[in-house]
Amino acid sequence: MGLVTSPALDAAAQLVADLPPASAVWCSGLRKRYRKRTAVDGVSFAVGRGEVLGLLGPNGAGKTTVIKMLLGLVRPDAGEVLLLGKPSAEPASRARVGYLPELFRYQPWLTAAEVLKLHVRLAGAQVAPTERQECLATVGLADRAGDRVGGFSKGMQQRLGLAVALVARPELVILDEPTSALDPLGRADVRDLLLALKARDVAVLLNSHLIGEVERVCDRVVILDKGRVAAAGTLPELLGRREVRLRLDGVTAAVETRLGAAGPLTRDGDEFVVTLPVEPDPDTVPDLVADLVSLGVRVHAVEPARVSLEERLLDILRTPHEERG
Repeated sequence: MGLVTSPALDAAAQLVADLPPASAVWCSGLRKRYRKRTAVDGVSFAVGRGEVLGLLGPNGAGKTTVIKMLLGLVRPDAGEVLLLGKPSAEPASRARVGYLPELFRYQPWLTAAEVLKLHVRLAGAQVAPTERQECLATVGLADRAGDRVGGFSKGMQQRLGLAVALVARPELVILDEPTSALDPLGRADVRDLLLALKARDVAVLLNSHLIGEVERVCDRVVILDKGRVAAAGTLPELLGRREVRLRLDGVTAAVETRLGAAGPLTRDGDEFVVTLPVEPDPDTVPDLVADLVSLGVRVHAVEPARVSLEERLLDILRTPHEERG
């Protein structure tokens, strides 16, 4: 019997083909308990294709446990996980996932090139030797391919771990503290690497204590605290308010009134901080400075700034859970 087709079936097939790809990561209601301690409690979030999502929180917040549940290394007590559109319980869901764990060791008697070759075989991928060499070059180990791993420094082992995570051409990369053993140059290299992955539409889930790195490369952030999602959103959504910091001489009561009219005001000696709306009028600061000068103030410095991610993170973590929005 021949295959039956119809305009309706063709239209349905086209509709499915036109759908955007599934999220790289989707998890809902993840929970994990170890005896009397709840490590993860109702965690839900998603990572889109080509998105870099930062996972932040203090030690013991549940970040690594969440990552292990996503990868099937720890079985959740409740909740669901999809990786690249497939249930994480299916081994096929992890075929296109690269992973750098926080703590790892490679066989010290193997060379860097042999470690990559081994992991390509374990992944069931086909990666030519030239491509594996290019991967080592990407992480700055091109000239150490033939050296045994046992002689590598911590930073070099970290670079090799990144190469292992990337060598099988993943569509999703999960990095657990990828810069913990790297010097400033190495951290800058990782930052460039993450931006390059994003440009290739590779999704990245980044767990890092280096908040400055997260702020530079992440599109969105999920903050965990005591196993729960304390806050989540884009950096502009999380950071919210903007500030302008001024150093002034000759401040009178009239001047303080004018400063306070621009927004909530704090003072420390000759240093003044005015909190502005999330999206202030572009004329707000120039008009303020012009008015201060007309009032006889000597303006030594004007520094527009946004609240840092570190300040916002600390503010969130210090707020009792029941008071968080």
